[in-house]
Amino acid sequence: MIIKPRTRGFICTTAHPTGCAAQVQEQIDYVQGKPAVQGPRKVLVIGASAGFGLAARIVAAFGAGASTVGIYRQGERSAGRTASAGWYNSAAFEAAASKAGLQSFSVTGDAFTDETKHKAIDLIRKELGQVDLVIYSVATARRTNPVTGEVSNSVLKPIGKPYTNKTVNFHTGEVTDITIEPATEQEISETVEVMGGDDWKLWMDALREGGVLAPDATTVAYSYIGSDITQAIYREGSIGQAKDHLEATAKQLNDQLAATGGRAFVTVAKALVTQSSSAIPVVPLYISALYKVMKEKGVHEGCIEQMYRLFADRLYADGAVPTDEKGRIRIDDWEMREDVQAEVSKIWNALTTDNIEQLSDLVGYRREFFQLFGFETDGVDYEADVDPQVEVLHVY
Repeated sequence: MIIKPRTRGFICTTAHPTGCAAQVQEQIDYVQGKPAVQGPRKVLVIGASAGFGLAARIVAAFGAGASTVGIYRQGERSAGRTASAGWYNSAAFEAAASKAGLQSFSVTGDAFTDETKHKAIDLIRKELGQVDLVIYSVATARRTNPVTGEVSNSVLKPIGKPYTNKTVNFHTGEVTDITIEPATEQEISETVEVMGGDDWKLWMDALREGGVLAPDATTVAYSYIGSDITQAIYREGSIGQAKDHLEATAKQLNDQLAATGGRAFVTVAKALVTQSSSAIPVVPLYISALYKVMKEKGVHEGCIEQMYRLFADRLYADGAVPTDEKGRIRIDDWEMREDVQAEVSKIWNALTTDNIEQLSDLVGYRREFFQLFGFETDGVDYEADVDPQVEVLHVY
């Protein structure tokens, strides 16, 4: 079939297998063009099908030669629908890893469930023995607590008072003002339940109790801080409460792991085009301005560049891992440079519907959004007939 993008808000309901495979290969090529990482040998990536999780898996495998296990939701093709982009990404990764002689395995399911955790532990015990790096990269809007059975939904809202700022419909380029009402205490609590550190800790406890966590294992989860422009809706909002909980969890885990030589970190990454960031009001417009500035200054990075720098220059460089005063690894350092933020603020104040194409990189933002689903990728013939049925090797 000939596959075209079909959008619904910040979601694309179709994905292109050839485009996804091409983008995975581009990331592999980038890593293979860099010096090898003297890093982990056996890696578990929870949330491995896209974004930072996929990029971390690629760096671990093709940069450090590690065996990897990826956890992600099922996304096979169904009647009248393509498979998910994450499914196609994972299929491409597995095929490339197999060709390169690298061990790789996939466990599909809801990362929040005990069932998925048990499946992963059984697989690790059988195939790898233990893992020495655990990447936690789960981003979702809903979680069912495995103990209580309660369903929680996350929200992207300010706290305390309404928030008004500019936002953009990145499909049309229309810049408007948006006012978002503050989150209730219940909404804040549920956001922490979904996006905080609870499930990360459950995974680490389960891995340790299952005997598949190496004594000196490292674990990493991701956070974001951002500029003054996005503070009210992000870091000082409901999602910021969840990130605070995540960072507190990192300290707890680090104290536990340190007893046997292990360590736990939260990594603060830069703003990037992801399905999650596309859903946050204000943020797509901020990213469009940020991309223009960082590209002009020659310091722009995507997920793969960020993850290679995390592995090569932070986690597995000589000496102690550099962290900020709160113990966080900062790879948002180029985004938060004073000269970058000053330029972004200047652009932000001037942005309108009439000048957005000139003042920002909205074109680049829009292109990267469609690339999340395998579209607008150089070298891919989107008029060609392709088979949407793609199998993933070594899936459990």
